[in-house]
Amino acid sequence: MVRKAVIPAAGLGTRFLPATKAQPKEMLPIIDKPAIQYVVEEAVDSGIEDILIIIGRGKRAIEDHFDRSPDLELMLKQSKQMDPYHEMRRIADMANIHFIRQREQTGLGAAISYARHHIGNEPFAVLLGDTLIQSVIPVTQQLIDIYEQYKHTVVALEEVTSERVSHFGVIGGKRIEDTLWQVSELIEKPKKAESPSNLAIAGRYILTPEIFKSINQVTPDHRGELQLTDALQNLLKREAISGYLIEGKRYDLGEKIDFLKTNVEFALKRHDLGESFRQYLLKLLAEFSGNNG
Repeated sequence: MVRKAVIPAAGLGTRFLPATKAQPKEMLPIIDKPAIQYVVEEAVDSGIEDILIIIGRGKRAIEDHFDRSPDLELMLKQSKQMDPYHEMRRIADMANIHFIRQREQTGLGAAISYARHHIGNEPFAVLLGDTLIQSVIPVTQQLIDIYEQYKHTVVALEEVTSERVSHFGVIGGKRIEDTLWQVSELIEKPKKAESPSNLAIAGRYILTPEIFKSINQVTPDHRGELQLTDALQNLLKREAISGYLIEGKRYDLGEKIDFLKTNVEFALKRHDLGESFRQYLLKLLAEFSGNNG
């Protein structure tokens, strides 16, 4: 049974400077909710209530967000703003959230290794803090269902264009069902000509505790980082790995353009904003088209 989740959120977010000089990238809002809250909610919606967030220096805002705020709650209650009051209480109470600081930015594999003592000898979920996935069934729940069937490591997959494989960890393997692969190799950010497939790892994993031994056995890459993809390749020597083609749409917040697209798409899907925002975009498009004509 998968009871715990780890969310790495220690990156410096340099692509979003100066916005991330004094706040974590994971706290940048998607409309009116910080990105990392969507990730925590996915874990909770998948039945996980014990969550360890790996943070770095200057990430205190993440801790504060998931903590109680008595003064704010009191003000909201006294002014009879009950909807935001209940939302603030829900955020603080929705999971048992723990934090540990990653001392050096030495890769995703290194970040995961900080969870060793918290996880113990249990399987656990990993959800990247800058990756959102919208789906009917939470993607973490989809992976848990596969793990419960096979009892070994499972990685989430999505199909990408051949031009984009160099941005991801990519798997090679044998298809055993419509959406399930038996993984035979994993390569971190391969060149287009060297990629074993167009199946990219989509920022969600169910890992067994054997991963910690594998992380210890891999060597840092040319940037001095321990890559989780390399550790998973090492894990294949001892354990099978399944790849599951997820049902859902992934939003990667690593680039400014993707962040903007995510805000637009999420806004259009909101019942309180969608129609008025759509009308605004149509008007704006007409104005730009007229100016360019």
